[in-house]
Amino acid sequence: MDKYSHKERLQMILAGEKPDRFAASFWRHFFHKEHDARGTAEAMLAFQEEFDWDFMKINPRADFHTQDWGLKLDYSNNEFKKHKKSNFPVREPEDWLKIKPHDLSAPALAEHLKTVSLIRKGSDRELPLLMTVFTPLSVAGRLVEDRQTLVEHIRTAPEPVEEALRAITKTFRAFVAELRNAGADGIFYATLQWASADMLTWEEYKRFGLPYDLEVIAATESDALNLLHVCHTDNYLEQLHERDYHCRMYNWDSAHESNLSLEKAYDKIKGKTLVGGVEENGWLQGDRETVEKNIKNLLRQHDPHRLIIGPGCCIPPETPIENLKIIRKRING
Repeated sequence: MDKYSHKERLQMILAGEKPDRFAASFWRHFFHKEHDARGTAEAMLAFQEEFDWDFMKINPRADFHTQDWGLKLDYSNNEFKKHKKSNFPVREPEDWLKIKPHDLSAPALAEHLKTVSLIRKGSDRELPLLMTVFTPLSVAGRLVEDRQTLVEHIRTAPEPVEEALRAITKTFRAFVAELRNAGADGIFYATLQWASADMLTWEEYKRFGLPYDLEVIAATESDALNLLHVCHTDNYLEQLHERDYHCRMYNWDSAHESNLSLEKAYDKIKGKTLVGGVEENGWLQGDRETVEKNIKNLLRQHDPHRLIIGPGCCIPPETPIENLKIIRKRING
């Protein structure tokens, strides 16, 4: 039996106190279930029921962020295949001017507030819930069919892009402010590929990413349990850490050689709790012996008051359930 509740354990770790055991959380898509609020909630709750993670990263339909601006989805009924996209709202620079703010009655936004509410009602009140929210630039990057279109528009027609970013930011400031009323304890704030030198220079990110990121995160309450997820390789984690993102936990692909390793992050990322350590496209997909070996090494090399066990990003839906069970068993001791 655990000595502490999930919330108590997480609070101890965030305070730098040694808990009774390592905390852990993993997250994935259930494409065949995420067609509506009830299906998404049922999938998230069933996954939590099976593994009893220490916080739930609500993994919604990723393009709910863009559907109210006209993106169309042909929903997948296959657990392992993504939805098909069409009708991308932005193709030419002037299309950015058509992106206007939405209120919370917009269908996809309202649906996902309902999703959070259903999960809160169906879960243990001591389970921290983090709702996934993309940064404004990340939302903009899903309004175009090819991400390079946005890069090109940033460099050749910046003013229309900034107009759209202001509209997206206004929309999601309202959304994240309402999430607490729906039952979320905070947000899982994801930069996707955009806070990366592979996509933009740091000077470009400072103009088109940073100010809008900070506006949205500022709309969460002062006690919000926020996690900053910095995707991709060659990322700007250290630069973002120098800004006040009001996130108490950081998550990124620490295994990639172009990113900060966990070991170096302890010294460079002061005052934050790190989430990660599991290579979701690497040893997590291996055989039982491989997973056993790597999770044992991870637990031996790190301290439970400094690291929450998790993936560097969303785990593939095809991840063997038995491998997650091995990790859960080892964490429980």
